[in-house]
Amino acid sequence: MSHLPVIVGMGGVNAAGRTSGHQAYRRSILEALPESAQAETLLGLAALMRLAGAADGQWHDAGDQPLAATEVVERYRQRILDHTLIRRIEDPRFGADGIPANRQARLDIEAPLVFRLRRRQLPEALPETWQVRELDRRQVEVTVPAGHLDVLLPERRAAQVRAAGQLPSGFEPERLYRSVHHPRGLSMAVFGASDCLGDSGLAWEALRDRLDPDAIAVYAGNSIGQLDDAGWGGLLKSFVSGNRATSKQMPLGYGQMPADFLNAYVLGSVGPTGAIQGACASFLYNLRLGVEDIRSGRRRVVMVGTSDAPITPEIIEGFRAMGALADDDSLKALDALELLTDEDYQRACRPFARNCGFTIAEASQFVLLMDDALALEVGARILGSVPGVFANADGWKRSISAPGIGNYITLGKAAALAREILGEEGLRRRTFLHAHGTSTPKNRITESHVFDRIADAYGIEAWPVVAVKAFVGHSQGSAAGDQIASALGSFARGLLPGIPTLDAVADDVHAERLTFSRTPLAFDADASLINAKGFGGNNATGLVLSPRVTERLLEQRHGAAAMAAWRAKRDATQATAEAYWAQADQGQFRVQYRFGEGVLEGPELEIDDQELRIPGYAQPVSLAVDNPFGRLDD
Repeated sequence: MSHLPVIVGMGGVNAAGRTSGHQAYRRSILEALPESAQAETLLGLAALMRLAGAADGQWHDAGDQPLAATEVVERYRQRILDHTLIRRIEDPRFGADGIPANRQARLDIEAPLVFRLRRRQLPEALPETWQVRELDRRQVEVTVPAGHLDVLLPERRAAQVRAAGQLPSGFEPERLYRSVHHPRGLSMAVFGASDCLGDSGLAWEALRDRLDPDAIAVYAGNSIGQLDDAGWGGLLKSFVSGNRATSKQMPLGYGQMPADFLNAYVLGSVGPTGAIQGACASFLYNLRLGVEDIRSGRRRVVMVGTSDAPITPEIIEGFRAMGALADDDSLKALDALELLTDEDYQRACRPFARNCGFTIAEASQFVLLMDDALALEVGARILGSVPGVFANADGWKRSISAPGIGNYITLGKAAALAREILGEEGLRRRTFLHAHGTSTPKNRITESHVFDRIADAYGIEAWPVVAVKAFVGHSQGSAAGDQIASALGSFARGLLPGIPTLDAVADDVHAERLTFSRTPLAFDADASLINAKGFGGNNATGLVLSPRVTERLLEQRHGAAAMAAWRAKRDATQATAEAYWAQADQGQFRVQYRFGEGVLEGPELEIDDQELRIPGYAQPVSLAVDNPFGRLDD
């Protein structure tokens, strides 16, 4: 019997807030929530943004002045609304002073040029025409004869893109643990995985001690590596910027480094690991590895995730040069504006409306998967389940960035699996689509056509469409993680986020069989189809089942008695998770980062031909392997 991959924890952070406890999801439906839930959400965001905090229930501001919870909400509500979700980029490099840059120039020198500088600033290989005179042990004088001199002139270039889905202002994940020159994406990964463990309500060490260490896997990465100054970004421009490369920039830049950090510093896992890159579909590609591992019985617990931090001048310029981003000029032209206000930047991403490009974003998203039998055994929280993830390429393409046919295959397969599990009426009336919804003119046409054709094939007349990039932007490889976190929130609350920037559905959108809403939509969902379309023809669609459907499947598979025993254990797990959310909502985060603990290098192991024992791990690693190929006798 195939095992059902159950989601037992989720964690991370994006422009809407923290993933655990559905905080980020609640931010996207804030106005539709009861006042008490709105206040809870705003309090948690105030703590995340370091505007306020609490100890033993007493709130205080950043200056440690006591405040009532109602005062925190009243004082900071507008600031929270203005400094979460998509907004004007807050990095000063993108402001009035402009982005630091250099311009190549050739100087025509009519008379000898004389200048002084420190000895260590001289080029290693001096030009033949330069005359250098020593002034003292530190300074020299250089004379350059008349002629040509090639130079780089420092300048400030005005940012052409000023909107992004940034993490909530004031939230700095590197402050929460002993981070030493870690790229932002890796700091976000450490926080996201820790948040996921907290959200699960399970004690990781106790869970790990139950299992063969080889039964735990980690699949995590991102779409383009760590390209800020602490990673490959700083490394690749070190020569031309005049800065030294560090010993950390090269190793920390790799795309699989989020998985490596989780294994080495968060989970202590020795099981299978890796990262698969699929451009904007990377989260689903990694999720597929975890789902297949659990379905086959090869692994019992898998942490899956991505962490992307692409809001840098260089990455933004690369996407802008492709014509993919909603730059300032395009936004002005779209609305016939001369100047853009903060409100205009907040409306930059407009899936399925008249639009002009996507809005780049940063996010870290993780889910903890477990096979259904183990989930019942340990009393895990059941947030949903993932019976299948499908990935297909486009085949022959006109250009590497152009859309193709692969997404028809992935969505068609996901819909077929939903029909097999939920039945015809379940698929038609109780599922919804989480669109990739990038806000490019090409995407609104092509993705809606995929939706329309599959809806027609399965007899779906009004398929609800959610597009969370309208709130949080496009976090590249983490985008589908944003979608899954939102879908799990919709299962819990019964509300689908609207598309608030959708003033009207664009004329070229294939909308006949689709339902779009600007405001949150009440919907009793059994499943969500998570869709992703990536550069290069990387398409993926995952089917996520609701907790209600998952529990029905588990009862069918394991019986009523097993479910009753699970519920008795689950209540304690739920209480532990709720205690974690309460602490996190007060700004007390339990980030796990264990540098240098329990380090092993090999001589400590006990090995025979049946198993391998590791100090610090309760269970041995079995060396028994399946051999489906037959045995050749000596």
